[in-house]
Amino acid sequence: MKPAPFKYVRAQTLDEAISLLAEHGDEAKVLAGGQSLIPMMNFRLARPGVLVDIAGLSELDGISSQEQVVIGATTRQSTVKSSPTIADRLPLLVAALRWVAHPAIRNRGTFGGTVAHADPAAEMPAVVTALDGEIVARGPSGERVIAAEDFFLGLYRTALDADEVLTELRLGELAGDRRWAFREVARRHGDFALAGVAATARLVGGSRCRSARIVLFGVADRPLRAYAAERRVEDGDLSSDDVRREAAQLATDGLEARSDVHGTAAYRCKLVQVLVRRALAELGGNGSTWN
Repeated sequence: MKPAPFKYVRAQTLDEAISLLAEHGDEAKVLAGGQSLIPMMNFRLARPGVLVDIAGLSELDGISSQEQVVIGATTRQSTVKSSPTIADRLPLLVAALRWVAHPAIRNRGTFGGTVAHADPAAEMPAVVTALDGEIVARGPSGERVIAAEDFFLGLYRTALDADEVLTELRLGELAGDRRWAFREVARRHGDFALAGVAATARLVGGSRCRSARIVLFGVADRPLRAYAAERRVEDGDLSSDDVRREAAQLATDGLEARSDVHGTAAYRCKLVQVLVRRALAELGGNGSTWN
């Protein structure tokens, strides 16, 4: 299939991109890697009148590490996956990126693009949330920082205004006592998740949990923190089967899981319970620590 007619503009600067978005409003869409937007356009699921290409903006490309790890929006997913800084500081991110599509897609897809696209079955929105991430956006009124937990509003909807560009992502508190786990079920490797869990925890005394973040994806219209499950494991022993089982049950209590041709809501809830139990066992036992 072919997309509906549209105008293409390759922005030379970030300010030009913002100006174009402000000029065209809801008719405009940002193009970076194009691995999600272009297929949607080909199927006429998206019909932007103007594409503003930011892929060539070098100021949005790169990885740096200070108090947080900062990833530019147009940094390719393959670059993030192979980065020594990411491997050292955020191994959870590397583990999750192995599940993202296939190498050819990761070579073109951008890190900021997959977050801004906000597909509820995508891995990166959940991982950014689990890592206490912040999304930096710039528009005509200047720059603002949005907590990942407040960024994802629903199916393909985010807190970005129509005239804003996601410029970078800031991830993680670099602490040596923090562990991580990532679990996902998909029909085939590279497919979107039927259900998945990204989790982090700070432990004391081996397996006793001081604090945790448990983020579900693939089951609702956005990544969701399992607050009740987090509260259950705090001050609990993650080596305990009872603690893990009770937390897994709490993760699905009140969960309005989605149904589609790939799986029912009940099936997704069952998957979540299994994945949460396994993730917590990994956190409490052989889960990798942050370097």
